[in-house]
Amino acid sequence: MADAFEAEISELAGEINQHLTRAREAYEELAALEHTARSEDGMVSVTVGRHGHLRGIQLNPRVYRALSPSELADAIMRQAGEATAAVSERGRRLLTPLMPEGVPYEEIFGERATLDPFFPGPVEPPP
Repeated sequence: MADAFEAEISELAGEINQHLTRAREAYEELAALEHTARSEDGMVSVTVGRHGHLRGIQLNPRVYRALSPSELADAIMRQAGEATAAVSERGRRLLTPLMPEGVPYEEIFGERATLDPFFPGPVEPPP
């Protein structure tokens, strides 16, 4: 009986280690995430990293002749939004396989996210 118990514990430990390895790999990929969005005319490029952090803006020198200041601001914001959406989607694809079974991604990482799905309810000791 002890051998069966030890074998089961060993198997569970192996599964936990696999999950931990996948989680570490996913978080390494998350840390490196970035996306560059370019306007159709090639005048504005914006690079955004994880969490929407702005990493760079590239402007074609002709942009100042082609766009007014407000149009340029709109173009930068539009490309930043597109880049942020792309990074968010890639993050979602990385993290979704790591989510607890039956817990939607939005419940953990959405606007009203909590950590409640990770914690079980109160545990009652046996009588």
